[in-house]
Amino acid sequence: MRGEIVIVGGGAGGLELACKLGRKLGPSKVMLVDSRLFHIWKPSLHEVAAGTLDVHQEGLSYQMLAHDNGFTFLYGAMTGLDASEKTIKVGPIATLAGEQVLPERAVSYAQLVVAVGSVSNYFGVPGANEHTISLNATEDAERFRLTLLKLLAVTEHQIADDRPGGLDVVIIGGGATGVELAAELREASWVYASYGFQHLQPGRDVRITLLEGAPRILAPLPERVSAAAHRLLGERGIGVVTDCRVTAIDAGKVTDKEGNTYPADLCVWAAGIRAPEFLSTLGLPVNKGGQIEVDEYLAVRGVAGVYAMGDCAACVDGAGKPVPPRAQAAHQQADFLLDSFARAAAGKAPRGKPYLYRDYGSLVSFGQTTTVGSLMGSLKGLSWFVEGLFARTMYVSLHLLHHRAILGAMRTGVLALARFLIKRSTPLVKLH
Repeated sequence: MRGEIVIVGGGAGGLELACKLGRKLGPSKVMLVDSRLFHIWKPSLHEVAAGTLDVHQEGLSYQMLAHDNGFTFLYGAMTGLDASEKTIKVGPIATLAGEQVLPERAVSYAQLVVAVGSVSNYFGVPGANEHTISLNATEDAERFRLTLLKLLAVTEHQIADDRPGGLDVVIIGGGATGVELAAELREASWVYASYGFQHLQPGRDVRITLLEGAPRILAPLPERVSAAAHRLLGERGIGVVTDCRVTAIDAGKVTDKEGNTYPADLCVWAAGIRAPEFLSTLGLPVNKGGQIEVDEYLAVRGVAGVYAMGDCAACVDGAGKPVPPRAQAAHQQADFLLDSFARAAAGKAPRGKPYLYRDYGSLVSFGQTTTVGSLMGSLKGLSWFVEGLFARTMYVSLHLLHHRAILGAMRTGVLALARFLIKRSTPLVKLH
């Protein structure tokens, strides 16, 4: 099995690169390898977890996208690399019962792009892996949602029987994921209460606490954005504890360095990410965080024909600072490699300009109606604070821009209209 350009990882950047290259070069030239069958835009996983976004409606089949965009899709996880022979190994696929459906396969390549994203970094905190859920993938978000539904049902019965009840949700990490999940959960809890949980009073019975180790939440963003986010969480009855270093997580509670404990029926880890551990077994140069070291052209240092992009790549910007793990960075890197590969396929000389990250700002969602953030970021030294409906419109447009890159403008418009209509004819939260 062979692909001229093989892209491993169908996240935001990898999928955009596969779609755009496929439309230019065709399925005999471009192959996408992924361990899952469908794609979800990762920044929307907090909505899947809260139940306000249906993963079965939102998910886009890689096989469908391959057919429509002119690339080849190979189902499976990358398990090995032979850089000298320019081949990768793709692991077997088995059913839940252990029956093998697809065998291990070898894929040769001329150019390889590794875009496998990131996983949670637990920083050695005891119990973090065993007693928390991290929103790394769709199955994590679905597990959280189903667990939440069960716990809400238990709480409803406790309150109906006049027994002490209530649900304690602890979110560890006050970055964008943690803040957005907290706000989405609060909004969703009120919706759940209107769908059969008649005795539930969300403001009283669904207690949400956000723990952050830094002096303020959303620490990488401007202080005004952080302050606005803190205010909005407070208005929604969400407890925020800063300067809180978690030292242990047990079934039912979280403990910090001061010895304080926080009841936790459901605990989410959103305190940090790292590159997948298998990358360090491939013989590629990696940093302490497991990221693949790349040069200013996103080429892996010392390994011919291999590139890395997105969260798994240790990339620096024009000022020598690490490029942050954001969807906009992956989008920009996909466009950079698209230009490089397209020029090579057309027999043109490389452009010669290195990759330059541009920060266009950050937006943080607070449910289905409110967003805060800053626009422009470091671009030309400007930073504009935005909040409310305008910011929400900008936030939604980011998702639509991603869909336009992989579906085209017409289908994205139809899909957006269809989702608008579906939301008005179905429950506002997923109940099954």
